[in-house]
Amino acid sequence: MSDFDLLRRIDPQLAVLLDAEQRRHDTTIDLIASENYASPAVLAATASVLSAKYAEGYPGKRYYQGNTIVDQIEQLAIDRARATFGAAYANVQAHSGAEANHAVYYALCEPGDTTIGMDVPSGGHLSHGSPVTFVRRYYNPVLYQVDPDTERIDHEKLATIVAERRPKLLMIGTSSYPRRFDWARLAEIAHGAGAWLVADIAHLAGLVAGGALDNPLPYADVVTTTTHKTLRGPRGALILTNNEDVAGRINKAVFPGLQGGPHQHHIAGIAVTLAQAQTPAFAAYAHQIIANAQALAAGLLDHGFQLVTGGTDTHLLVLKLAASGIDLTGREAADALEATGIVANRNPIPYDPNPPYNPGGIRYGTPAMTTCGMREPQMRRIADWTAEILRHPEDETRLERIRGEVVTLRKEFAGLGQP
Repeated sequence: MSDFDLLRRIDPQLAVLLDAEQRRHDTTIDLIASENYASPAVLAATASVLSAKYAEGYPGKRYYQGNTIVDQIEQLAIDRARATFGAAYANVQAHSGAEANHAVYYALCEPGDTTIGMDVPSGGHLSHGSPVTFVRRYYNPVLYQVDPDTERIDHEKLATIVAERRPKLLMIGTSSYPRRFDWARLAEIAHGAGAWLVADIAHLAGLVAGGALDNPLPYADVVTTTTHKTLRGPRGALILTNNEDVAGRINKAVFPGLQGGPHQHHIAGIAVTLAQAQTPAFAAYAHQIIANAQALAAGLLDHGFQLVTGGTDTHLLVLKLAASGIDLTGREAADALEATGIVANRNPIPYDPNPPYNPGGIRYGTPAMTTCGMREPQMRRIADWTAEILRHPEDETRLERIRGEVVTLRKEFAGLGQP
């Protein structure tokens, strides 16, 4: 009896829901930029006996017995993280990217310290200083915006803000900013004002690991990332640094500062992920993610759509609805796309006048479908479908035809293309 057959017998109600979710994945095109499919090997590690183990502390210094093998597994993940990103030190225990960022604030800042990060409509993440997060409650975050004309970071303006506000920490990262970062220039800006430079590469880590984007670690004091987006692993996070003192402060911030026992089954999955990320096949995958995103962007531009910054250097792009002549809100557009099997998320755009829950953009990302083997021709087809859907959202006959075509295409790319 397989594990899933056992689940069907023990909990048929949940099994029915999981079957339905699997069918949803099998019949839709996942363009959520933060989603991806972990390999069967990663899933096997996360479903292992390690879910039974408590391991507060770090390798060689635990507060529970029975961790001799667990120590070796976590050390393996640490060593592979260091090797993958060229880091002297790595923490693999943070449960998520936001918690990794929280740990960095906890380690490097005192309550009331000024921090600087990108605002969400410009492409930043909530944990970089949004008013609705803990950062605003305990620190003094200053949010900067991209240039209103280019929609890119204005380094001169940012340098002026940093010089005037003298933050303890400059957080650079993205949730929807589609361009490369000039890490050397950003380090010059931060360090010139006596600030720590923190690079949040949660969206970009797989592209960095695969050599498709520059590694910020030679310039940044700390790098944080999730492990499940372009890195294609389980849910989790890494915190990397080359500074011994900072590494010690971060370890204390993660445990006992913010978390209790680490999730060792996920750490085992991270170890597998990092082994796979060091292969030539993964490097090819990382480059293909960007090639696919750029093909999708080109297709949308050919249809007259306007994109934030005019295109992409990464795995994601953001479509500006009103500027493209689309009389739909972000929520309406996402619903129309999902009705045909194209799953994307509504997203703010720079200087968005709309509320966050119903913003003026749509974010597309290519990691998941690249994992499934799609290439540039399929991206062009998705662009064609997008134009039809968003320009004819009430045409039921057209939408039904596209829905059938999406299912057919998805069947052609049903595998994960990885062991």
